[in-house]
This record gives sequence, structure tokens and C-alpha cells, in this order.
Amino acid sequence: MHEAVINLHMHTPYSDGFYSHTQIAQAAIRSHLDAVIVTDHNVLVKGIERYVLEGDRHTLLLVGEEIHDQTRQPQKNHLLVLGANQELAQYASEPQRLIDAARQAGGLTFLAHPIDPAAPAVRQNDISWVDWEVHDFTGIELWNGFSEFKGHLKSLFHALFYGFFPVLIAEGPFPEALRRWDSLLWRGKPVVAIGGSDAHALPIRIGPLRKTIFPFEFHFRCINTHLLLHQPLSGEFANDRLAIYSALAAGRAFIGYDLPASTRGFRFRAIGKDREAGMGEAISVEGGVTFKIRLPFPTECVLLKDGNPVKKWYKRDLCTYLASERGVYRVEVYLRFLGKRRGWIFSNPIYVT
Repeated sequence: MHEAVINLHMHTPYSDGFYSHTQIAQAAIRSHLDAVIVTDHNVLVKGIERYVLEGDRHTLLLVGEEIHDQTRQPQKNHLLVLGANQELAQYASEPQRLIDAARQAGGLTFLAHPIDPAAPAVRQNDISWVDWEVHDFTGIELWNGFSEFKGHLKSLFHALFYGFFPVLIAEGPFPEALRRWDSLLWRGKPVVAIGGSDAHALPIRIGPLRKTIFPFEFHFRCINTHLLLHQPLSGEFANDRLAIYSALAAGRAFIGYDLPASTRGFRFRAIGKDREAGMGEAISVEGGVTFKIRLPFPTECVLLKDGNPVKKWYKRDLCTYLASERGVYRVEVYLRFLGKRRGWIFSNPIYVT
């Protein structure tokens, strides 16, 4: 498998962001990302997708959409629609109808920031996902960088502090988001987890102080989605676009918090009697299944079955576990950074049937 690193869920002046598509792609090139997926609110910006070049480096610029019912107050049920190639905001008021329309158009659908707390100190409402009866969506945005920032904003002081020291924010997905994901997985259908920035590059001014809250270059060093591709990206737009969306659809992906240290090289595999399986795939329990986990360097690793830890390793970079029970198995990896235990890697599951 060949690893590609992408960042997704960001906004431009077409909705409520402040970088253009080209500026975003240029920031991605400087951050050594393979691709970015821009998702403006309720508008599909067409004619923008391409490879963006800068010197001898390039990144793939893709465009999706974040769709929600703008007439609903407070806002809820934001859906990321990727790869549909057509405007679907007209279905925003009915989440299930929107999901169905996106599927019919060949698109992928992810429940955006499923847990997104209110921050009254900065006049931000709770915009969590609330319609949990929907079905047939691709996955959820398990870790959203801007939602986590909101979760820290207990006062205006906190907003200023974390705005100026954003490296102190990230600790991992909200526990309720992890519980929701595990609950969805227990229903027996694959649900792909992705990480998103929710980047806007918001400018603020307080007296003589001026600051851009989280420039894209910062976001691109933080919560990324790492994809495992059957072939390396070729530089040919149509093929590479298809490869990225195919990996996302299949769940051949993990979420990596790349600021403390690069998560490149993480692998999670299952070896059974007759075959091997990777993230997003199913494998039979018959004859036993051996899980193999490889970390970029030794740290804390947790293997979970159906949302519950079954094995923990400390200061290990190679971890092995023999499983004899059916279930949904996934991996969480933690490290110490700036005085706290922080989430570093969250894998997609392997399904033992």
C-alpha cells in the first residue's frame, strides 16, 4: 500500500473562509500534503479542481460541499458531501433525502462535527449532529479541529489564550464522538472515520492586536487523514481523484495528529487462515486472527474491540495480538506532548466476522 496524506473540511470566501482555493493549495504544498478537499457551505464551486503546482512540487485540489439547512435555528446536521459533482443543497432540510441523493450522484457523505459544543463566550452555538436515525452515509468526521477549539472556550480569556497558543489545543476526538462512532459500528455496517480541520483562517482584531486564528499552514500540520492507496499518486488528475475517493469510501484510512510527530508509517493489519485484511476490510475469525500494529516510533497503543480496550502496550512500536472472537477492532495511539497525554493516531476498523 502507498500512503497519501490529505486535509479536508475547509472554507473559502465563497462561504465563510478567508483564503482562496489557490492560496489553500499553495499552503498545502508548503505543508507537504498530497491533497486537500475544500468544502464551502451550501455551494459547490465548480471548475476549480486541479493539480496546483509550485516549483517542482504539487498538490491535488479537490472540492466538495458542507450542506446544512440554513433556515434551521440553531444550526444542526451539517453533512460533508464529497465527489458528487452536482449541487445538492436543495435537499438540506431532509438529511436522509440528502444522503440518498448524494449516493445516487456517486458521492460520499460524512456527518460533520458530530459533537460541536456551544461556546457562549464567543457567541458560538452548539451545531452538533442530532438526526441519528439516518442511514447509508459513508462515515463521520470523528475529530474536528475547530470543534475541539470551541470546546476549550469557557471565557473570552480562553479564546484569546488558545487563539495565540493553538499548539495547546488538540487532545483527541471528543469522548462522545468516539462513543457515537462505536455505537454506529455495533449496528453492523461500516462507518468510516475521518479527521477534519474545519479551517477558515479567521482574522481577528482586538485594539492594536491583529491575528489570524489558525492559518491553513497550522491546520495542515495537525489533524490529517492518511489514506492507503493501491498505487502511488501518478500526477494524473482523474486517476488520482478516483484513488483518493476510493480509499475514503473503503475506509483505508487513519486519522493522524501530525504536529507532535509525523504519523506516516502507521499500519494496522489482520492475518487470518487464508488471507490478510487491512483497515475497512472484513476477515473471518475461523482459525483465529492475528493483528499486527506498526507505529512510527514506540509509544502507548490501545487495541479496542467493540469500543472496549482488549490490549494495551507501552513503549512499543510493533504490537501483536491473537483474536478468537468476532467484533469490530480498531486502534488508538497516544503520546505525551507539551505536558499532556494526547491522541496521536485513530485507525479505521477491521471487521472480524
